[in-house]
Amino acid sequence: MRKISSLLLTSLLLTSLATTAVAQTPATIGHIEVLAPKMEEFVSAETKIEVLAGGFTWTEGPVWVAEDGGGHLLFSDIPRNSIFRWSSARGVELFMQPSGYTGVTYYGLEPGSNGLTLDPQGRLSMCEHGDRRVSVLTRGGGKQTLVDQYQGKRLNSPNDLVFDKAGNLYFTDPPYGLPERADDPRRELDYCGVYRLSVDGKLTLLTKEMTRPNGIGLSPDEKTLYVAQSDPDRPIWMAFPINDDATLGEGKELHNAAEAMKQYPGLPDGLAVAADGTLFASGPGGIYVMNPDGKLLGRILTAGRVSNCTFDSDQKHLYITADNFLCRVTLK
Repeated sequence: MRKISSLLLTSLLLTSLATTAVAQTPATIGHIEVLAPKMEEFVSAETKIEVLAGGFTWTEGPVWVAEDGGGHLLFSDIPRNSIFRWSSARGVELFMQPSGYTGVTYYGLEPGSNGLTLDPQGRLSMCEHGDRRVSVLTRGGGKQTLVDQYQGKRLNSPNDLVFDKAGNLYFTDPPYGLPERADDPRRELDYCGVYRLSVDGKLTLLTKEMTRPNGIGLSPDEKTLYVAQSDPDRPIWMAFPINDDATLGEGKELHNAAEAMKQYPGLPDGLAVAADGTLFASGPGGIYVMNPDGKLLGRILTAGRVSNCTFDSDQKHLYITADNFLCRVTLK
């Protein structure tokens, strides 16, 4: 009998588990909280939070990939060191495994890819915890490292990323992907940075004032950089003006989630910025919808831990990675 490789068996098992879990998850969860009329331009209080799939370990980093006849969503399952693909036509399939760690020894509980995005060429780019780098999936199918060190020292574990229209890359680098996190002996940088990798390959440390930078996004005019901080002592979202020389100006705190943490689990994490500049930011219990000044317009509450969200290409849906679920909200 022909032997089946262990990787193929793993792939088949992961795909089977994820697909089977669709039938074992609730059809909807949570509810919508409307706090300002602007919120109803996106959703109403009656809008449902659909559960598209379940049975994962910890979902993260969703990105929508448009294609003729529709599109599909890619998202990470960090503990499984995998990227899954979801489409309305085919459901859940395994897309890539391993996704963030290619070593041969145990590497903690979160070795896989985290944030995913598309570069200006439409190629999948990813933050890899275990391999401690930002990489891009080339057209030929292989990976290319974009950045893995700063001033000769290895990065902690790149977490989330965003490209501007010119192709410059912004990303965060907390220690969550290290096996022992902040206290890991393999750690080489004693701070958590927010960086900019220019199109000519120059890496610049933009700020190290944030203790646990996590989710990151750009305003539609690309004049403001938004960064979430996953620090339980200061769970905030920040806005930094981007100067003409590509440095950051003084940051402004948009919102603090400390009070919300008393009611719901979770911390500020990944975020998405709508075409009109409205922020959809994951936080305790769900997605926090804010205007660019930080006014809370409403919340999309799953009541559990939520890691990230993204829009499809025409902003008709918001996809949410919520703990072991993949969810969707239909927008107006």
